[in-house]
Amino acid sequence: MTTITRVTAADRGDWDELWRGYLAFYKATVPPEVTEATFARVVADEELHGAIARLDDGRAIGLVHWLTHSATWTTGVYCYLEDLFVDRSARGAGAGRALIEHVRSWAERTGAAKVYWLTADDNATARALYDRVARATGFVHYEITLD
Repeated sequence: MTTITRVTAADRGDWDELWRGYLAFYKATVPPEVTEATFARVVADEELHGAIARLDDGRAIGLVHWLTHSATWTTGVYCYLEDLFVDRSARGAGAGRALIEHVRSWAERTGAAKVYWLTADDNATARALYDRVARATGFVHYEITLD
């Protein structure tokens, strides 16, 4: 069984390992100070939230981060699921679905109008899950990186 709990300072080692796995999956790097700040913000649980999935033996197998923001199409907020990662060795056992449900439930309790997220177009494994738990919108993502 998978247990989902809020990220705390005591989770640092497990979080680091999962964070590194997530960044490696997307072939991304972030400076150490960004990792430090991200962990601190997640633990503070104010604007940025996080949870870890663990097996019954306590092994950390997944993480999720999310935040809310104002929106023009609602008087409430939207919940953006920013990062979702399950260790390769644990994929297909329900941890990803449990992490998404954790965020969905949190968003519903806090009054968000919706939960949404992005993924890579070629992330077929994750998209198979996403197609079962959510609706693809057909939107294409663009961004401008600012230095």
